[in-house]
Amino acid sequence: MNTNNNNTPLPLGGAEGGLSSPLRGERGGLRVGILGAAGYTGGELIRLLLNHPQADIVFANSESNAGNLLSDVHEGLYAETDMRFTAEMPFDKVDVVFFCFGHGKSEQFLKEHSIPANVKIIDLAQDFRIKGDHDYVYGLPEIHRQSIAKAQHLANPGCFATAIQLALLPAASMGLIKDNVSINGITGSTGAGQKPTFSGHFSWRNDNLSTYKLLTHQHLHEVCQSLNEVRCADAPMIGSPIDETGDNEQVNLNFIPYRGPFARGIFVTAVVETERSLDEITKGYQDFYEGAAFTHVMTDHDLDLKQVVNTNKCLLHLDKVGNQLVVISCIDNLLKGAVGQAVQNMNIMFGIDETAGLRLKPSAF
Repeated sequence: MNTNNNNTPLPLGGAEGGLSSPLRGERGGLRVGILGAAGYTGGELIRLLLNHPQADIVFANSESNAGNLLSDVHEGLYAETDMRFTAEMPFDKVDVVFFCFGHGKSEQFLKEHSIPANVKIIDLAQDFRIKGDHDYVYGLPEIHRQSIAKAQHLANPGCFATAIQLALLPAASMGLIKDNVSINGITGSTGAGQKPTFSGHFSWRNDNLSTYKLLTHQHLHEVCQSLNEVRCADAPMIGSPIDETGDNEQVNLNFIPYRGPFARGIFVTAVVETERSLDEITKGYQDFYEGAAFTHVMTDHDLDLKQVVNTNKCLLHLDKVGNQLVVISCIDNLLKGAVGQAVQNMNIMFGIDETAGLRLKPSAF
């Protein structure tokens, strides 16, 4: 049974009551379908939902693995479930469906298939993250909670985009971003997906470090979109080398991504030039994220990846040298950067306790 902020039990569906359909799973909860269930995000989503107190997986779709046990592909699920992949997509038997496709496939899928209007969609690809001729809500709970709660269709943020936005949103809202921002971020190999690539081989990735998509990473589009939503009216537009606004006063996010020699996690540093004091900025960050279930500003010690791996947390740390503010942001790319945030959004969309299924211990050692 979910609760409100006063710990009063609420019916499934929240204070206003009701799911998008009258269906209930075997345990009385949401009925969930998963498309593209054989990849890394599909496997992590299955793991979370198997342990979610108010969700039941109705189908896990993968045409290439149809008939195989989920645990044959996602070996970490051995002895957790006897479910099998299916080529079927019974949308009429679910309340919500997750799209765990590669980028570009979601829009094409919807052109070729019909999903009932009462079934909510949570898309993990980038197809609908940028505002346009669609009704998808951008699912960053820290700034879009009310819209998410009313959403029928939701675009889940990207992994690097989540880490960078959560690092810089308070700075934008306080008017601190008046000059170009330098950003560095390193991600684990799971960020490249399950399909084998040269740069994903263990022998190449281990004990190695490399850059890619210098200043042109696709997540910058959604990052700039969100930062401009919250920036002060008298602050310049925020763009990037691939997202020119045409504004001569525009400042850029100069982002250099790195491939890291580890499996999961994202570690981002952003440098913002400002004369404001560290105490004032820290207070601003804490106020901005007051009430956020998973985003926390740490002031007592430095951050490391193991504090967030296997959790839906984003941990932030601020430091300042002269006029240079350094913001550090850490997330698990597969959880807060993907399916953990997607489940968080599902909870909000259906009025369930936001943290349901996401009370996870970090892999600290």
